[in-house]
Amino acid sequence: MTLRFSASGLEIPGDKPSRNPLHHLPVLLDTVLRGLGQVMFQNNSYTGLLFLVGLAVNSLLYAAAALVGAASATLAAMAMGAGRDSVRAGMFGFNGGLTGIALLYFLEPGALTWGCVLLAAVCSTLMMAAMQAAFSVWKLPALTAPFVFTSLVFFLAAARFGRLETTGGLPTAGLPAQASVEGVVTMAAVGEGLFTGIAQVFFQDSVFSGVVFVLGLLVASRRACLAALLGSLVGLLVAWLMGAAEPAIRAGAFGFNSVLAAIALTSVFLVPGRAVAVYALLAAAVAPFVAAACAAALEPLGMPALTLPFVLVTWVFLFACRGLARIQAGSSTAPRGSQD
Repeated sequence: MTLRFSASGLEIPGDKPSRNPLHHLPVLLDTVLRGLGQVMFQNNSYTGLLFLVGLAVNSLLYAAAALVGAASATLAAMAMGAGRDSVRAGMFGFNGGLTGIALLYFLEPGALTWGCVLLAAVCSTLMMAAMQAAFSVWKLPALTAPFVFTSLVFFLAAARFGRLETTGGLPTAGLPAQASVEGVVTMAAVGEGLFTGIAQVFFQDSVFSGVVFVLGLLVASRRACLAALLGSLVGLLVAWLMGAAEPAIRAGAFGFNSVLAAIALTSVFLVPGRAVAVYALLAAAVAPFVAAACAAALEPLGMPALTLPFVLVTWVFLFACRGLARIQAGSSTAPRGSQD
């Protein structure tokens, strides 16, 4: 059987498994890269490769964590007999990839932490399968909830395990303090925050990584690329208007949840159109408020909000559209592919 490349990556003619062992490794690599692409809803291994490059130019450690996490989650899904089409589309890889980065971002790297990355990635696959089964009743996608819940469990557990040291990146536990306006937001900060808002989807505070991620989206879907840019901009502007600190705006802290919500609603789960575009931008504008609320709610525990705001906003907006005549939902459970 001959393997060939298509517009979205490696393709198996007839979509039948090969008996040739030499075919297994490239197909597995392509599947893992699709999992990384699915972090921003793209079933495209070229996009996943560019995402990996965007990580590597800023941090080889996080690139390795993403690759190990996505591969472990994917292999676990294969070993446990998850749906072949879903596995092949990367649907079990993206939560593992994000979990791998998160653990190396908040926990000091070491043999024990890498062991936790492997275990957490497998757990994200189990959580994904569980949530898919549970949410099928409501026809809702799990999104990045498996990554969020799995990562929070490991962060909370670190407080009781003496050999897991944190990097200092976790919030300081305590009652939320009243924020104050800090710094002057310039156009340079806005421009930087636009791309770091996209880069922060992968925990990267890097304009260059953000640019590479934008190129990765552009390879798969012009609509998703535009949605990401507009989502980041809307999240940034709302945070600026509400008086968020300039360093947080510049770092993209209020943009990445808006990015994911905008892509999800404009190019994945709803039928594209003008009403849906406005609806998605509304979700992007709401996301910074939910992000601030989640951060305040989790601060007493010393836990980060991660992409929980995106998950909550997207779930609510997908539920709400069922009662809105001008907003039509597409399939929320099928493997996601790239769209123009």
